[in-house]
Amino acid sequence: MEQIIWKCILQIRNTSPLVHNITNYVVMNNTANAVLAVGASPIMAHAHAEIDDMVAICQSVVINIGTLDEYWVSSMIQAAQKANQLQKPWILDPVGSGATPYRDTVLEQLLLLRPTVIRGNASEILALAKNNKATTKGVDSTVQSNEAVSAAHFLNQQFGSIVCISGETDIIVSDQQTICVHNGSTMMTKVTGLGCSASAVIGAYIAGIENKLDAVVAATSLFSISGEIAAKQAAGTGSLQVLLLDKLYNITQEEIQQHIRMEVKNAE
Repeated sequence: MEQIIWKCILQIRNTSPLVHNITNYVVMNNTANAVLAVGASPIMAHAHAEIDDMVAICQSVVINIGTLDEYWVSSMIQAAQKANQLQKPWILDPVGSGATPYRDTVLEQLLLLRPTVIRGNASEILALAKNNKATTKGVDSTVQSNEAVSAAHFLNQQFGSIVCISGETDIIVSDQQTICVHNGSTMMTKVTGLGCSASAVIGAYIAGIENKLDAVVAATSLFSISGEIAAKQAAGTGSLQVLLLDKLYNITQEEIQQHIRMEVKNAE
């Protein structure tokens, strides 16, 4: 798997895919810099008049619902519909799923458009599944990623999406495999927008890599390992942000091999 991850890293660096982001106000700069650091090119655009044209020239779409309003929701739906029409992959980051009825209604609309990938924390994944009539243990802000695996399987079966559950262990669920990535640092949870940046990096990888499961595993591993290495060098959360971008940019094959901690379970 280390060889596949490194091949994916090089492929994104060499091809620099264009990624259309409709994301939240809080993280735009962080997200754009993370996408640039891995070698891809971000576009941030939400005007209705240019959505179709932007999706047409980009290789993937990232939809992040962090700071919703009615105008942006229309942009998100339009972008997802156009991506589907053009058979381009897109990722949904369901920020705050379960927090309000409005947020859940928007997510119901977006899920019907069958995202290629869904990435969220365990609470968000549980809320998504619960809203779609799955049996879950409920939603709690302290829930661990392994408690959302059954919900992720439900979402995968229902919508065909690869589901990435973020947490102390990142868990990637597909119809083929369940993959656990045991990298990262708790310090990463103290910096606003790193989860959103990780989703955008996945968006870059699904843009440039044909095997979407490999793309999600590679992007998740890259981001978590980079954060782990950066946290060991950081004096605090401010320097962590800078060091993480540096490591996304200059990580080596040797660092991937030395740090990767992964479990792979094939579907039965």
